[in-house]
Amino acid sequence: MWVCELSFDCYQDIELADAEPAIRQYLDALRYNGQILGREFPTAMHQGWLGSRVVCPEKDSLHPRNHSRQVTLAIEQLHKVGLTSPKVQVRGQDLNSDTTDPCDERRWQLLYTSYLHTCSPLRCGDHFTPVPLYRIPPVANGDFKQVLKWQEDWEACDQLQMNGSILEHGAVTELSEHDSRLTRRGRDLAKRIEYLTKIPTFYYLYRVGGDSLEAELNRPCPGCGEDWRLAEPVHDIFDFVCEPCRLISNLSWDFKN
Repeated sequence: MWVCELSFDCYQDIELADAEPAIRQYLDALRYNGQILGREFPTAMHQGWLGSRVVCPEKDSLHPRNHSRQVTLAIEQLHKVGLTSPKVQVRGQDLNSDTTDPCDERRWQLLYTSYLHTCSPLRCGDHFTPVPLYRIPPVANGDFKQVLKWQEDWEACDQLQMNGSILEHGAVTELSEHDSRLTRRGRDLAKRIEYLTKIPTFYYLYRVGGDSLEAELNRPCPGCGEDWRLAEPVHDIFDFVCEPCRLISNLSWDFKN
């Protein structure tokens, strides 16, 4: 991932009350298109210009060829309030971020996230690296807002179960049950992404608890009831894969070495 600086020059006298929502709309459009990551974008006002710092999946994530229709409209709104199109300066690699997937073509992919991640929830199956969302066709309404809202909900549940102080059991149910509301949303999104990309797309089903290691090793796929245990773990995380159900899961963390 790359840290970038956006600078918005004022080419006419403007009010901060007009500039602030226009920049926020632009940053939201970039975020929902997968061009910038996270939810907080520090923005400062300087003498005659405003600046925002963002994290991008790639050095050229902000190139116009990656823009969605919503981003283009947001840039037009910047112009209407008296701001130029932003100038982009790449400051360097973000040392705390994941490495973006290098593949031009992927054999398979999966929806996976955790409360520790701010990167794309779409991952290459072979490299387990995040795939910038703007590399695939928009999922709905011209962008990836539905995917990112699902990711936010998944990460919120993950944070609750990791904290273990309130709503832990309900959060674990949403993460681990194949027919929970959160899982149904995620699986629908995975199906939509597979349809658009023509790449097999799996949904990660979190697993914790269980009665014993033996029972965990022999648990069937919760979707179809068939055997789905792998001979060897994938990426040292995933021990179960069901091709027909497009589900991928781990041996319960209670029993994993």
